[in-house]
Amino acid sequence: MRQVEIAGLGLEATSGAPLVVLRERDEPHRVLPIFVGATEAAAIGLALAGQEPARPLTYDLMATLVESLGAHIDRVEVTELRDGTFLAELTLTSPAGGRRLDTRPSDAIALALRTHAPLFVSDTVLDDAGAVLPDAADPLEPAAIDAQVAAFRSKLDQFEPRCLRRRR
Repeated sequence: MRQVEIAGLGLEATSGAPLVVLRERDEPHRVLPIFVGATEAAAIGLALAGQEPARPLTYDLMATLVESLGAHIDRVEVTELRDGTFLAELTLTSPAGGRRLDTRPSDAIALALRTHAPLFVSDTVLDDAGAVLPDAADPLEPAAIDAQVAAFRSKLDQFEPRCLRRRR
């Protein structure tokens, strides 16, 4: 497992689908785009901006519930990529002991942001779906930049979110 941080939240250029981009903390600093739902993207965006809604969102309620039960979210792990879908697990400790829960990465990320839990991605997932972006301090020629962007988009094209598959 490699520790990651959220590098950004945005929309995929061709489909307009929201995605969160995770970035490996250590070398080689691979990035991993994960498509998320609009509701989850909004919840992640609010947490990243440090904004608190007037009324608690579902993830705020979940974080309060975990805390009120004396539990602690230890970590979130994106564990697998299966048929174009990322799988994740949430590890928590409570007075009853430790537990690992199956979850969608978007839900786990939204909750991790609210509980300050670290994010991890398996080496296999990063090897299969991650990409190393060129260092901004090392300027490339325009043709090299275009090649890097095309390679990254090619990886994105391989991972069509389920919500788009159903529409077709």
